[in-house]
Amino acid sequence: MLTTSYTLFRQNLKRYMERVNHEEDALVVTSKDDRNVVVMSQDSYDSMVEHLHLFGSTANRKHIDDSLAEIDSGASVKMNLEDL
Repeated sequence: MLTTSYTLFRQNLKRYMERVNHEEDALVVTSKDDRNVVVMSQDSYDSMVEHLHLFGSTANRKHIDDSLAEIDSGASVKMNLEDL
């Protein structure tokens, strides 16, 4: 994870934003009062929110785990969209 000071972040905003987007890594911007912030790309944020939604519910997590176990055991059937 990248880290920079608030001052350097301000002075190099465009460069840091490009780096966060291209490297898909979060950036911690530190401040003197320890009220740090994290900067991340929209794609990384969306992925994190989706992951939290999918695995945040015990019932949903169980359904996903059961589905993966079914695939691993060979009990699933592969179909093409045209076959539906």
